[in-house]
Amino acid sequence: MSRHPLQLRAAYGVCRHIARSAAKNFYYGFLVLPAPKRNAVSAVYAFMRHADDISDDPSIPAQQRREKLDEWINALRRVVAGEPTDDPVLFALADSQKLYKIPIELLEKLVHGTAMDVPQQGIAPKPAPDAEPAQLQYDTFDQLYDYCYHVASVVGLICIRIFGYRDPRAEKLAEQTGVAFQLTNIIRDVKEDAEMGRVYLPREDLARFGIEPRSLTNGTASGSLRPVLEFEAGRAREFYRAADELLPLVDEESQPALWTLVEIYRRLLEKIAARNYDVFSQRVRLSTAEKLAVLGKGFWKRLT
Repeated sequence: MSRHPLQLRAAYGVCRHIARSAAKNFYYGFLVLPAPKRNAVSAVYAFMRHADDISDDPSIPAQQRREKLDEWINALRRVVAGEPTDDPVLFALADSQKLYKIPIELLEKLVHGTAMDVPQQGIAPKPAPDAEPAQLQYDTFDQLYDYCYHVASVVGLICIRIFGYRDPRAEKLAEQTGVAFQLTNIIRDVKEDAEMGRVYLPREDLARFGIEPRSLTNGTASGSLRPVLEFEAGRAREFYRAADELLPLVDEESQPALWTLVEIYRRLLEKIAARNYDVFSQRVRLSTAEKLAVLGKGFWKRLT
């Protein structure tokens, strides 16, 4: 695939627009990066967003969703191999993949991770009030960790290729940082996920605190779920320690972006904790003003 500067500029513009529109937390970290790295991370996000939209579309039967995800991977392989494309996301991502030497296997794992949310058969129905709600649930934390690896750690492993690093320790630390981010998302989104038939909290952890999965959708979970959410938050905090170790290992010009991302997600977790883990009465989020305050500190770190 030959590079056409105007085409490439337009393609990256499309990816930045997608990231700006959809990446409610991640985009703030993108803004602190130098322009070429910001373009590359936006292309990765736009590629992942398309795969995620396919996996989450309840109007498409599960088998068709898997087929569409496989085609999305195959389309990327063809473009990386040099075939022309009219898709701006694939065009931009193929350029970034070459520029930052991103292993194609990581991009494939990213799509496979979104496929883990596709139900095994048919279209996932909304669970009945008296039924076991989960179409998707993990028995153990090890199983949940594997899911977090595919949907979040892989993103981190791709990002550090763009950020730049030399110490191989950065790879394990990026993996663990991704798990911290995903556990934060899981804690925040318990209600919405359960309504979609997805219970990411491991059965072994729910059982530890005497919680039935069906309680997540029958209106009684707000108080009873607090101990298990606090337990998962403790795990997340342990994984956030990896982010602190990772920060000095990435290239200096990328450190403010990583700091901004980590700070936003860490503050989100602590805001949930400050609300006594009530994620049912309303969705917990950082306000735009709070995220802009973090972004301002990120810019200051970049300038100093």
